[in-house]
Amino acid sequence: MAALGLTACGLTSTNDVSGSDSKAAAATSAKDFGGMDALVAAAKKEGKLNAIALPRDWANYGEIIDTFEKKYGIKVEVENPDASSQDEITAATSRKGQDRSPDVIDVGSAFAVSAAEQNVLAPYRVSAFNQIPKTQKDSQARWYNDFGGYVSIGCDAKRVKKCPKTFADLMDPQYKGQVALTGNPTKSSSAFGAVYASSLARKGSFDDIKPGLDFFADLKKAGNFNPVESSPATIQKGETPISITWDYLNTGYADDLRAKGVDWKVSVPSDGAYAEYYSQAIVKWAPHPAAARLWQEFLYSPEGQNLWLKGHARPVLMPAMQQSGTLDAALAAKLPQTPGNGRIAFPTEGQISKAKQAVVQGWAQAVAG
Repeated sequence: MAALGLTACGLTSTNDVSGSDSKAAAATSAKDFGGMDALVAAAKKEGKLNAIALPRDWANYGEIIDTFEKKYGIKVEVENPDASSQDEITAATSRKGQDRSPDVIDVGSAFAVSAAEQNVLAPYRVSAFNQIPKTQKDSQARWYNDFGGYVSIGCDAKRVKKCPKTFADLMDPQYKGQVALTGNPTKSSSAFGAVYASSLARKGSFDDIKPGLDFFADLKKAGNFNPVESSPATIQKGETPISITWDYLNTGYADDLRAKGVDWKVSVPSDGAYAEYYSQAIVKWAPHPAAARLWQEFLYSPEGQNLWLKGHARPVLMPAMQQSGTLDAALAAKLPQTPGNGRIAFPTEGQISKAKQAVVQGWAQAVAG
C-alpha cells in the first residue's frame, strides 16, 4: 500500500482466468450478474475476499473492512498489511491459478497503469463509474482512483519548539536530524510524493523533479534529514519528530497519538502543494471474483466513500457526492486546509514515468553519505 511501484519488472501478460467461476470472472458490471442482489448472493456464496497491503490505520481501512464483513458476511483476509505496490503485483502474478492470489489490489495510481498494460487487471465498471472524473480512471475500467490527499508535514509540537509549515522551513538548523519520510521514494508513493512536492516548492514542475532531489540532498548536507522511516511507533518514541507524508495519514496519526501524549500538528505546505490518489483494481484471475466485484461496489458507494472521508482521505467521488448531498459534510469540514482553494492539478502518466526514472537514478546519490 505504501509503495508506488516504480517498475513493472516481472509482470507477465496473460488472458487466463484460473481457479475462479468463469461467469463471475468475466462480469464487467453488476448487470452481468443480473443486478446487485445477484452479485451479493454470488459473493456471499464465495464467502471470502483476499486483500493485501491494507493497514487498518491507513485511511480508516480497519472500519471499512469491518463494515464490509458485517454487512455481507464475507471474511476479508488481509495479507502483509504494510506491503508495497510491487509486493501486491508480485503476489498476484506469482500466485496465478492459486487460491492464495489477491482478489483486489490498492496501489499507487502510476503503478495501476503499469499493471493494466501488463494485462494483470480485470475490467469492471462499478455502478458509480460514470461519476468518477475522466482523468482519474482507465477508459477500459481496469482501474480507477479511490482516495487521495496532499503531501503534508507532521510535527511533534512537544519535542519541536516551532513546527515547520513549508519545505523552506525544513532547512532551518533547528531541525537537525529530525526530518523523516515514510519510506524510500524509489518504492514508496508517499515518499515519492514528498520529492515531487519539494520540487514544486523549489520552482520545479511536473516535468522536472530534479529540484526535489536537490532539496533532499541539501537537507542531508545540512544534517536535517533523518533516514529512519517514520511510523506512529517511531513518532511516539521521539525518533522521527517531523514526518512528511500524506495529510490523511498525518491527521490520522494525530488522532491516534493524542491519547499517548503526542501533540502532532499537521500542515499542507503552501510552497509545494502536491496531491495524489491511489487506485483500486481487480486481479484478472481473482479466486473470489464475485466478492472482488462486490468489494468495489461497496467502496464506491456513498457509505464506502464516506468511510474513507472519516479517515481524513479525500474520496474520488467527493465532488459528485457534494452535488448529490450524500457527502458527510461534518467529516469534510475536518479535512486539513489546503492552498489554492482545494484545486488539484495532476501530472500526466508520461510526466510521472519520467519523474520516477529520475528518482530511481538519483535518490541514492542525493542522500548518500
